[in-house]
Amino acid sequence: MTQSAATPDRRQVVTPTRVIAGLCLIAPFVAMLWVSSYARIEPTLIGIPFFYWYQMAWVLISTVLTMIAYKLVQREQRARKGGGSQ
Repeated sequence: MTQSAATPDRRQVVTPTRVIAGLCLIAPFVAMLWVSSYARIEPTLIGIPFFYWYQMAWVLISTVLTMIAYKLVQREQRARKGGGSQ
């Protein structure tokens, strides 16, 4: 019975911050699954075909977007608990 009393506090709510975090996490998947957008050789970068350097760029972009999503959710959870200081 004590767990059911704690459930409303822990209920997940869809907020604009979480939507933005979700978009940050979905963007790399969409970019990589849309193969026709990068299935070409030109333009090359230092002799590396576009097909390869585009994918490698998304490795870095994905890292940054994941970090942003994590920080957004972390900041929101901290504000929800009442400890708004960073």
